[in-house]
Amino acid sequence: MSQSKNAKARAKKIKLLLFDVDGVLTDGKLFLFPVPAPSRSGAQSTGQIVVEAKGFHAQDGAGISIARIAGIKTGLITRRNSDTVALRARDLRLEHVHQGAQDKLKVFREILAKEGLSDGEVAFVGDDVIDLPVMRNCGFSVAVANARREVKEESHYVTPHAGGDGALRDVIEYILKAQGKWKQAVESYLGSENAGTN
Repeated sequence: MSQSKNAKARAKKIKLLLFDVDGVLTDGKLFLFPVPAPSRSGAQSTGQIVVEAKGFHAQDGAGISIARIAGIKTGLITRRNSDTVALRARDLRLEHVHQGAQDKLKVFREILAKEGLSDGEVAFVGDDVIDLPVMRNCGFSVAVANARREVKEESHYVTPHAGGDGALRDVIEYILKAQGKWKQAVESYLGSENAGTN
């Protein structure tokens, strides 16, 4: 079986799509801004806090809404902790949000147990070597276009777009087209209250 046919066969079985954040849902750049810490009781602040900013692609957000309509659950597993990611995850209504995950494979297995799914029913999207343990144990492993070489070599599918530039949307389209659900899901999305909120 060729890689493309193998990837399509794997994508047909997917019920849950999980992904990394930095380099997948974003372009991997971290913007850190020092801001004066708020003072107490009107006194001048002497310290500062660091505010983190990330950029997210609207097409990924629309894709996640379309995936939900088609019955695909979604979630993220990331090593970093970020208020920005928590906010975006709430906006997207992700079913699984796991930040500060030092052992991504352990978290992955916990999610499978909670959902009652087999490895073959879950896809994972990554970009760097930290993602390989999960990618090696899921049914459909995906590397984004900007992923490290080792990650691309071990993936079943490489997205046309880079992380933060619509890569997650590429994955969702690929899975839903393999399952024959894309057209109907898009039509349902266009007629739903989700349209325009991505």
